[in-house]
Amino acid sequence: MAVRSDGPRCPGVDVALNARFPIFVGLRYATSSRGRGYLSFVSAFALGAMAIGVLVLIVVLSMMNGFEGEIRRRMLEVVPHATLAPVGGIEDWRALRAGAQLPADVEADPYVEGQALVGFGGAAAPAVVYGLEPKVIHDRLAAHLIAGDLEVLAPGEFGIVIGQLLARDLGVVPGDRLLLTLPELSITPAGAFPRVKRVTLAGVFRVGGQSDQGLAFMHLADAQTLYRRGPRVDGLRFTLPDPTDAAALTALAGAFPGQRVATWRDDAADLLRALRLEKAVVGLLLSVIVAVAAFNVIAALVLMVNEKRAAIGVLRSFGARRATVAAIFNVQGCALGLTGIALGAAAGSLLAVELPALVAWMEDLTGLRIFDPELFFISRLPSELRWPDLISVCLGAGLLTVLATLYPAWRAAQLDPVEAIQSAH
Repeated sequence: MAVRSDGPRCPGVDVALNARFPIFVGLRYATSSRGRGYLSFVSAFALGAMAIGVLVLIVVLSMMNGFEGEIRRRMLEVVPHATLAPVGGIEDWRALRAGAQLPADVEADPYVEGQALVGFGGAAAPAVVYGLEPKVIHDRLAAHLIAGDLEVLAPGEFGIVIGQLLARDLGVVPGDRLLLTLPELSITPAGAFPRVKRVTLAGVFRVGGQSDQGLAFMHLADAQTLYRRGPRVDGLRFTLPDPTDAAALTALAGAFPGQRVATWRDDAADLLRALRLEKAVVGLLLSVIVAVAAFNVIAALVLMVNEKRAAIGVLRSFGARRATVAAIFNVQGCALGLTGIALGAAAGSLLAVELPALVAWMEDLTGLRIFDPELFFISRLPSELRWPDLISVCLGAGLLTVLATLYPAWRAAQLDPVEAIQSAH
């Protein structure tokens, strides 16, 4: 005799229709391991794979955040936080600075910027030369100076400070005489020749990254003479206590109405876009691990449905609706996946926070160095755990887990109760 699965219910089976019943049975199935050797292994494998996938994703994203933060921090050591560079330069920069309503903690300093080919012997390399006041150069580079002396940057001496990578490429040391070739032509009776100027290498700095290869600094007065600016400067460069404060950058732009204040985010837009794209691609690739773990959840639930055919038939014959049966296996799959996500998130967060110290301890213990300071701009592995990344990883893995439970739960709900009971015997 066939049983109508969606017919009138018996009063004694109201518990089967209670909202808590699928949760109770689903959690019971998820935690019970009696007589389920291979199935228990598949379930444990799915849970472990989910935990490892979440852990790896959190740690790798934190490492990329650390590298991004390190690059940004080192870049801002020498790059201005914001600049005001009107066309034609600024004749009286002191009056312009005095008339602007700048916060007391914002520094505004004049600068001259120009291109040059820095040469020594038979080697040459391009660089951007900044002319700054000695105090500004000292404040920005004193902590990063690895050779030379910034005190020799006096007007008329034409001293220059370059980065370590540029100095290494040219093979120079402080005191050497460098040849600056400017992108201008001097007309002489013998013809047109590029303008050149002999300068003295006053110091070598190291902040890490591209700045060590493409930047050079000299006295403001010498740069004005070298690039024929006269009393003019190219603009003002601003230094903020917190260059990442968007509100402060916006307020700075409002201090010069009608003029454009370019921020470091504008100047480094391509770099920041590349870093974000790299992080997104790496995160997407590593998400495959979580997707594989979700497929393992599907396999574990399919095996559970096959094992519980008789129990499903009994529930259906006592009046349980298809939705109730489906909810049971939804709960079981979610319990399996969410447990793995929770374990992976907890372990990944802890590892991401402690990773620099852990790697440093292993380096000190073994004597090996992952990042050789002579080759890389960092000496320690950076890591920065960000809550948006953690939340995104957990939500994404949770969504995949929920989706993974839909097919096995639907399959369980479609079982005919009579056939399910008969097949069990």
